[in-house]
Amino acid sequence: MACSLNSALVALSLALAAAPAAAQERCQQAIKLEARSSDFDYQASVLVFDQVAIEQCDIRITAERARASGLDFDDSSWEFSGTVRIRTVDSNLASDSARVRFSGGNIQSASVTGAPANFEQKRDAQFAQGRARRIDYDLGRGTVELAGDAWMTDGRNEIQSATLVYSTANQRVISREPVNIVIQPREEAPASQKPPDAPAPKPQE
Repeated sequence: MACSLNSALVALSLALAAAPAAAQERCQQAIKLEARSSDFDYQASVLVFDQVAIEQCDIRITAERARASGLDFDDSSWEFSGTVRIRTVDSNLASDSARVRFSGGNIQSASVTGAPANFEQKRDAQFAQGRARRIDYDLGRGTVELAGDAWMTDGRNEIQSATLVYSTANQRVISREPVNIVIQPREEAPASQKPPDAPAPKPQE
């Protein structure tokens, strides 16, 4: 039974409760950086910021500390540590540390690690949540890969695996490894909300 279930779930699609969304479009706004303090080592070409916040369009990154090899946002990688938070218009990442790649003047992708790292997406009344030891968020492609004790839920149903890949564009969760799924029964409407029983037929005269 387990083998047949695993083979049937090689390309698992679990409809999470979220409205359709397109992948992250290229932002045309400038990147803004604020920090409580900074340390520029020009000889080593290293920049260190404390209590830093980086913002562009609807994306905001905050952390206790950030380290970078320059203020070149065309092609650079930044390392964030200490209460890292990455927020977009409808999703949030929370972790102990993160590596963020900037490309072409845009925040392109983020890889966060924690014990565990957490991902959350809310859109209108819809909800999706996940956690893992590492989460790779590709904003350009609109994919979130959860690796290491990966777990996701839509608020009612749950799925667990070593690795899960979630598409924010079409709300699919794909696993190519064994999975465990918990499907909760739908709650019945209270008796006061149930339609009244049909009247009994009148006896024929």
